[in-house]
Amino acid sequence: MSDRWVAVLSGGLSHERDVSLRSGRRLSAALRSAGLTVTELDADHELLHRLSVERPEAVLVALHGGEGENGAIQSILELLDIPYVGTDPRACRRAWDKPTAKAELARAGLTTPEWMVLPQSTFRELGAHPVLDALVGKLGLPLMLKPVQGGSALGARVVRDPSELPSAMMGAFSYGDTVQAEKLVEGTEIAIGVLEDSDGPHALPAVRIEPSRGIFDYTARYTAGLTSYQAPAELSEDVARRASELAISAHRLLGLRDISRTDAIVDASGEVHFLEVNVSPGLTATSLLPMAIEADGRGLGEVFDGLVERAIERRG
Repeated sequence: MSDRWVAVLSGGLSHERDVSLRSGRRLSAALRSAGLTVTELDADHELLHRLSVERPEAVLVALHGGEGENGAIQSILELLDIPYVGTDPRACRRAWDKPTAKAELARAGLTTPEWMVLPQSTFRELGAHPVLDALVGKLGLPLMLKPVQGGSALGARVVRDPSELPSAMMGAFSYGDTVQAEKLVEGTEIAIGVLEDSDGPHALPAVRIEPSRGIFDYTARYTAGLTSYQAPAELSEDVARRASELAISAHRLLGLRDISRTDAIVDASGEVHFLEVNVSPGLTATSLLPMAIEADGRGLGEVFDGLVERAIERRG
């Protein structure tokens, strides 16, 4: 049992504010059960003043989207010289931009679906139909469209027919001015958490995801009963090993720290395909990381209490 005093940051102004608040409340409760004193803070105009004056021993970032994952809040914490759990700003930025992360991992030999990046300006300047025709000619169908930045599958949509492309593109553009179009790999969707300790990063048991509507979108993620989960996922020993290796490789190659979650697809042949990585995984009642931690025989408070100690030790 720890007697540390920490601050949990949640809320903010991103599209994922509600999810972040739920993550923050659950994390705060878990930390209190582990003996820590917790102050819950919203990422608003009072945050810098409160952190500067109150100066908790460490900060835990439960912000999703925007400044919680793109390195902005981590940069502020470094400016204030306050220890925090999680990835440093530079690596946050690499992981936050999906095509950047995919390109770096593909160069290292990891398997990831073929993709293209399309700014909204391209459609305005060259015309939507010629661009979409060229996209289908290059990648074929079906496709997964998603904003290049952001989480919780906001703006993500599967396209199986060319007639669906325009509306899917507009939906993705509503969350950002650049879209990633990715070949859809059919198979078993899994999430693999990675947790660091003194021996380095270790993979948690994979969680299998089975949305009732076929796509693991925002509604399926955060509405109880719309998705079934299996933790640990029933995978062959070989596939489970390769999934763990993929997640650890992504964590290391992108320079992530403390904790991360890799999303992947296992195709019919057993190949594990990297999709994206999250440096601030959700911690709600339907989130994947807490399921993996529980499947590993640990508690949320225990795990994050240990990460708080790592953060404080880093400061020296």
